[in-house]
Amino acid sequence: MFGRHFENQYVFSTVICLLLQYGFINTCLKSLVVEKYGEETWEKLRLQAGVQDSFLTFEVYKDEITMQLVDKACKILGVPADTVLREFGEYFFEFCKRSGYDHMLRTLGGNLYEFIENLDALHSYLSLSYQEMNAPSFRVEKNEDGSMHLHYYSDRRGLCHIVPGIISAAALDFFNIEISMEIVNQTEEEERTGKKEHIVFLVTQTPVFSYKERNEFSSSLQNLADSEKQIENQLNKENTIRDRGSSVCPAKKSHWKTIKGIITLGKGKLLRGFDPVYPKNLWIDTKTFCNGLPFHMVFDKELRVKQAGVSIQKIVPGLQTMGICLDHYFSIVHPEVPFTISSIQKFINSQFVFQTRREMMPESWKHRPMLELRGQMIWMESLQCMLYLCSPLLRTLHELEERQMHIADIAPHDVTRDLILLNQQRLAEMELSNQLERKKEELRILSKHLEEEKKKTEALLYAMLPQHVANQLKEGKQVEAGEFKECTILFSDVVTFTNICAQCEPIQIVLMLNSMYLQFDRLTTVHDVYKVETIGDAYMVVGGVPVPVPTHAERVANFALGMIIAATGVQNPVSGNPIQIRVGIHTGPVLAGVVGEKMPRYCLFGDTVNIASRMESHGVPSKIHLSSSTYQCLKYKNFEMTERGEIEVKGKGKMHTYFLIRNKTATENEIMGRPMKDLDSGHESGQSFQEGRTETIPSCHQPGRINSTYLSLLEQMKINTTQLNMLFFSSFSYSAREGPDPSHCNEVY
Repeated sequence: MFGRHFENQYVFSTVICLLLQYGFINTCLKSLVVEKYGEETWEKLRLQAGVQDSFLTFEVYKDEITMQLVDKACKILGVPADTVLREFGEYFFEFCKRSGYDHMLRTLGGNLYEFIENLDALHSYLSLSYQEMNAPSFRVEKNEDGSMHLHYYSDRRGLCHIVPGIISAAALDFFNIEISMEIVNQTEEEERTGKKEHIVFLVTQTPVFSYKERNEFSSSLQNLADSEKQIENQLNKENTIRDRGSSVCPAKKSHWKTIKGIITLGKGKLLRGFDPVYPKNLWIDTKTFCNGLPFHMVFDKELRVKQAGVSIQKIVPGLQTMGICLDHYFSIVHPEVPFTISSIQKFINSQFVFQTRREMMPESWKHRPMLELRGQMIWMESLQCMLYLCSPLLRTLHELEERQMHIADIAPHDVTRDLILLNQQRLAEMELSNQLERKKEELRILSKHLEEEKKKTEALLYAMLPQHVANQLKEGKQVEAGEFKECTILFSDVVTFTNICAQCEPIQIVLMLNSMYLQFDRLTTVHDVYKVETIGDAYMVVGGVPVPVPTHAERVANFALGMIIAATGVQNPVSGNPIQIRVGIHTGPVLAGVVGEKMPRYCLFGDTVNIASRMESHGVPSKIHLSSSTYQCLKYKNFEMTERGEIEVKGKGKMHTYFLIRNKTATENEIMGRPMKDLDSGHESGQSFQEGRTETIPSCHQPGRINSTYLSLLEQMKINTTQLNMLFFSSFSYSAREGPDPSHCNEVY
């Protein structure tokens, strides 16, 4: 729980101090972009900035990563940097509120001035555990008109606009006031060492009251006025009685009760200021003071030491010589100001960190790490001296041992004793938290890779089986056969394939078929038809299975036209001329289902398969042979067809058949799914994106038009050696024929 509480403190403070090194800032920026602009915008932003997708909370990252993200966000979103940074500041404060961190922040101060004034103290505390912190510094000045000047010092340029976003959100939520912040000065800081950015904001405040609060405030003012009048009357009455010398008893109701009711308002807050009481003499001797406050120093305007606590004298022996110059033994680490009284007075509300100078330490101590002191400066006007009340700045017991110090060297009342012990535990918890976060990130990356591999596996599976069938098989369910009352089946084969195989090397056959099938596979996606299988040079597709569609015949017809065109681009390895294919199509009912458990196949059963195969085997080279049933489906669908007449079909007798010539309304580019630039202007088209280039394809679920879906998975896949060998050996399964023998089909494919 303690580690959780400390993490809560870190969350908000890292933005207040613009602590860019730790990954939580980049994580929050990602959350802002995803929540307000979407995951796609973040992915685009991340890729352009060249950064990873996730960040570890306690990991230290380079500032350039955050700067790149901010710069790319400005360009992608089209907004200036100051707007992005301010929005980021406001968003982060709301993020902290939702996480329950506002309770800790409310304790920094009772008003906005105190809240800002104590930010440096919070950063100093957090630096105990987050040693890589490079926090800026804040200094606030009150003006007579109620406004404030906020001085902001930072090593990083251009990020000052985060401050108004966070301060405005905190002021509205914590103190119910609206503020406006404008930059009135922006210079290179001369007061602080090094080249720093110094921004001065003018902060003006406007209270925000609800209707109920305004009424209550007006009523309280009225009650106050009435009560003051009542007191005045009561006092006048008592004075009159006293003047008359009357022996009348005092009033039963004490006027102190009346005053008590007047000076309180609302929730018991005193209206009148508190006046402390000081003793005439200081009731503590010098020795007790130096022992009771073992870490303190008093020095004058010339930095001459007038007094020092006993423990600090023990650590820095030179301080036993009163009157030495303090800057000879110490340097100021924070705030980074020159070691002068004027600079210290300007930042007197900040916590000061001193570090001992190595060259002034005894020779035997120079190997030790230098001691740092952290504390508060108090200017004593009557003595014209500065009091530095401090404690050792130690983070762990190890640091205590390195400086050869002990817990006993720290005063019992000093919370530094407890802080060292608690911080030891906190650092251990942080290390465990960091390890858990790293393991979580490793699991996230592994899960992401697993998901990518799963998608690849599913894509390959869906390329072999229909998606709904594959899903049922993955779930261990039995796939029942389904009856389709009407579908269209296509068969094709290569003319003179037997002669080609006899005169070529096997690898030439494989390359030829692969070149042809890759184009055919792409066309199955363009026209949304299902590829059943390939056997050697035979290629089989079906329309209307496994998903019934009314345009099955048109889709298969357009696919067949594309096959004829694609085949002209494949060379015969023997003659060097384009190969020729025969295509046969038939429409009718089928029964479809999965056969087998090992390497299951989605097969079609029925006489329709047999007749489609006959149409191909009795076809003509470079022609599309149609049965009469397919002709009837395409008759009024903008296709040009010619009658072949009656032919003798083996096993079927005489059949009236036709040839498909062309699609009257679709161009060759539409048939092939080529880019839009070659398409006729009168046709609708859709776009698809593949491997970084834009391709335009026709959108035609209409009769006689082309399907709009275009994403060829198989075109992106490289054929491997196993596939080559399987294809090579299967290519000879029908080497004794020029087309698939119907007897081999057995009415099943």
